[in-house]
Amino acid sequence: MVSIRKELAEYGLVPRKGLGQHFLIDRNILNKIIRTAGIEKEDVVLEVGPGLGEMTLVLAHHARKVIAVEIDQKLVEILRKKIKDDPNVEVLRHDVLEIDFKELGDRERTVFKVVANLPYQISTPLLFRFIEARQFFSTLTLMLQKEVADRMVASPGKKEYGPLSIFVQLYSTPSVRFLVRPSAFFPPPKVESAVVHIVWREKPAVKLRDTAWFKEVVRGCFGYRRKTLMNALKHSGLFIPQALEEKLKGIGLDTQRRPETLTIEEFAYLAEALGPGERNL
Repeated sequence: MVSIRKELAEYGLVPRKGLGQHFLIDRNILNKIIRTAGIEKEDVVLEVGPGLGEMTLVLAHHARKVIAVEIDQKLVEILRKKIKDDPNVEVLRHDVLEIDFKELGDRERTVFKVVANLPYQISTPLLFRFIEARQFFSTLTLMLQKEVADRMVASPGKKEYGPLSIFVQLYSTPSVRFLVRPSAFFPPPKVESAVVHIVWREKPAVKLRDTAWFKEVVRGCFGYRRKTLMNALKHSGLFIPQALEEKLKGIGLDTQRRPETLTIEEFAYLAEALGPGERNL
């Protein structure tokens, strides 16, 4: 791997803090990410945050095509020069939070394997975007802040458990494959990173009558995660039907528990008990 520091200096570039630019400089970590992603010769890979293209070029040797999405115009120009002899690489200058995944999927007529070194400040909103557009992706292999990875895989009762845990686990089986020290990047971030591999479930972990309402209930409850369930609901702004406490007790849900202890299935019971149609009253 060419020295990132040297290459940045040659191009007159300084890592942009506002874009969360931390360039991977450890070749061993790069290779572990590629192996974790399980890239095969017929795969089309969507790479987010290619930086100076070290991983892009390796991916190009394994996959049928690599589509690299980069927001920094200077990096896009450098990448396009680097991949001029690699016809199976396409560099898109785009904000990945605004890209139309359906349009991209329809154009390529395939689903993508995502490989990404995510800027920390967009990791959570981008995860929700990937979940919403999950039909266009087969797997996701993401390097992100360890704190976010911990939240993705957290179980009920843990301090990291929250809406992200529930929505990721509702549709997928995420696993933390390995941790990455700050020294693997230039400049080194102030926190540890983790590589997470996500495979979608064939069907959601629980059957939901109204997904939007379920999400509203989860977010409403976690706005007051340290209160008891009943108090959290009262403060959430959600409509509370009459005799809710008795109804919840009838399905075995103790209203003195805290929202952070409820399983995905229990949140589904709660959403059903609250009544999806009631929010419009």
